Amino acid sequence: MKKTAEKIIIDCLGAKSNESALIITDSGADKEISNALFSSAAECCHEAIMMTIKPRDENGQEPPIIVAEAMKHADIIIAQTSKSLTHTKARVEACRCGSRVVSMPGVTREMMLKGGLDADYYSIQDYALKLYDKLKNVKKISLMSDAGTNVEFDVQGCTWVLDTGICRLPGDMSNLPAGEIFVPPNDANGIVVIDGSMAGIGILDEPIEIKVKNGNAVGFTGKYAKKLEDLVDSVGPKGRNIAELGIGLNQTAILRGIVLEDEKVANTVHVALGSNASFGGNIDVQLHLDGVINEPTIYIDGTLLQQTVQ
Repeated sequence: MKKTAEKIIIDCLGAKSNESALIITDSGADKEISNALFSSAAECCHEAIMMTIKPRDENGQEPPIIVAEAMKHADIIIAQTSKSLTHTKARVEACRCGSRVVSMPGVTREMMLKGGLDADYYSIQDYALKLYDKLKNVKKISLMSDAGTNVEFDVQGCTWVLDTGICRLPGDMSNLPAGEIFVPPNDANGIVVIDGSMAGIGILDEPIEIKVKNGNAVGFTGKYAKKLEDLVDSVGPKGRNIAELGIGLNQTAILRGIVLEDEKVANTVHVALGSNASFGGNIDVQLHLDGVINEPTIYIDGTLLQQTVQ
């Protein structure tokens, strides 16, 4: 675990001896991981601070103001929390102030020892940049899968975001495990069938079918449909927004029922509901839920997207 913590601090974040590090954790997170991250940060940085908060209720819910203020003044931040702080105003503002942020919501000991964190993130970065060149000017993306997904996204003019694990420049942000390229779409229509895992639920033994119209989820079908619908509607109508389309790139990532790693698994895509204001969209709610689709077929402007293993 200490070896992985050092990889995060040194390789991914490029910590320097004159920098400050802030570890944000909560009372529901694994203390052994928190301590390993803090210990590695303390060895590499001039100053290391760990702040423990109460667990948030949902992904995307803001941290306390005192933590948000501290985030603005740290050179590097690791958010090892139960729920994700990625899609929060606090994280966005910290990056605007020049902080480098790694978010690790729900990370487990097993993930620290084997899986997506074992990846060569420089190779993922190279591959993501090549894929970005194929996607950056695309107008329409169509997804299909054997499970029944058949949906089209309007991404014309939208900005693709790379999450590669390399977080060394002021304002950089990455999830860890990393390995995805994603976009906030303008619009979406069709059927999305989540058959891998769903944030807030976990690994799915039966798929969830989501009917999508004009960029919103308008119907949910399946064993877990009611649970997902209740989660989405807990923040009001904007929770139904189709917030994100993402493509997993990490060959060592494992589908575990923990969305942090699940959405990075190679040969998957994920579709998110709720907020996307933190990465270029216009919906701002305290909810962001990703659902993973296994082995999709992807068409970009009508042409099959050929993905080459990095």
